Amino acid sequence: MNILFLSHRIPYPPIKGDKIRSFNEVKYLSKEHNLYLAFLIDDKSDLAYLDELRKYCIGLDCDVITPHFQKIRTLPYLITGKPLSVQYFYSKKLQEAIDNRLKESRIDIIICFSSPMAEYVFRSKLWRLGTTDVENTVSDQNGPARHSASYSQIRPNLPKHLKLVMDFVDVDSDKWLQYSKFARFPYSWIYNLEASHLAKYEQKVAETFDHSLFVSENEVELFKKQNPHIRNVTAIPNGVDLEYFNSNLCDSLQTIMDGNKNERQESISHHQPILLFTGAMDYFANIDGVTWFANRVFPLIKKQIPGIQFYIVGSKPAKEVKALGRNDRIVVTGFVHDTRKYLAKATVFVAPLRIARGIQNKILEAMAMGIPVVATPQASQGIQGRVSQDLLVEEKAEDFAHQVVRLIKDASLREYFRNNAKSLIENKYSWSKNLKILEDLILRSRVKI
Repeated sequence: MNILFLSHRIPYPPIKGDKIRSFNEVKYLSKEHNLYLAFLIDDKSDLAYLDELRKYCIGLDCDVITPHFQKIRTLPYLITGKPLSVQYFYSKKLQEAIDNRLKESRIDIIICFSSPMAEYVFRSKLWRLGTTDVENTVSDQNGPARHSASYSQIRPNLPKHLKLVMDFVDVDSDKWLQYSKFARFPYSWIYNLEASHLAKYEQKVAETFDHSLFVSENEVELFKKQNPHIRNVTAIPNGVDLEYFNSNLCDSLQTIMDGNKNERQESISHHQPILLFTGAMDYFANIDGVTWFANRVFPLIKKQIPGIQFYIVGSKPAKEVKALGRNDRIVVTGFVHDTRKYLAKATVFVAPLRIARGIQNKILEAMAMGIPVVATPQASQGIQGRVSQDLLVEEKAEDFAHQVVRLIKDASLREYFRNNAKSLIENKYSWSKNLKILEDLILRSRVKI
């Protein structure tokens, strides 16, 4: 089948949340289908990966956007009722490329990765064909709409064979609502407004598309609770590359060097216990999580284990995160090419997120490497693991610290969680198993989704 895959960010390299999922979908679908890709690039250094992506598709379209400029460009949309994130990820150049692709190729399925990409369907020439009142249904491409969108009220003249699939991944509107509770004014107001506008947009997308996908059953249940009339909603969990994140490689990983002379090299202690967190460190939820842990939890742990170290590993650390690196026993690495050398050295992986949706890939990767995990309820909610058997879950600082100390002091307890975690990942988080759900859905679409 001919599939047009639209993604809000380049689906490569697979080193962070959304790119891990989107790339594995692309890689899997390319095996049996003709794949066309269209996406945005918000970091010019990612242009270096276009040739790698061309291995998986027969057509590729993209546009480069500037995050700072896009944020300024979205501000007038605060008063329109349209989500800021939809406009942030909209490019007229990419729209034209997508329209040309739909005109020139017989596309059977459009898969949108993340809700803002639905806009490229709603503004496409195919969608508007036969629509008498375009102005009332979509925003003008050069400015905010004068009327709020009402996508479910139009029935564009789409080809009958064309099916639309949305991979929401998470219920993003709820994530913005969580942000609003932790942010200060005026951001709290903006985030709350975005949550409301995006929830309405998500509903319209689900009403219009043939099928909606989420990363976990928890996300499906939340979305159905908000939209009980929506049908054809499916959970497709993330997976782990078990050949790459393999605990049996730990010995050889001790000597792995990142291969980048400009990268900050940290000496990892062979003798002191190490706590580890990995993730993009310019991301609000990660910043909040490690700051809370460093200020509230880590001091309690140090009292009982003075030599312990806490490594924060991830790209683009915000100033708040860099400041943590000035504290005793805390190391902020910045970007690293291979997180496995840190995972191989970690005694305990901590996931202290207070804001989270979906599945945390960082936890899956740590568990695949056989590292005991202590997480907050928010960070662990999407994982089909048994609390106190596959991972430990605590919310209060004192309880979180207690569980970390237990694991560090008890080698047999660490081994217990190590074995259980690896079994969980092997049984429930294989990409090939989980993406078979997507393949079956696509095959059914030949008749009807």
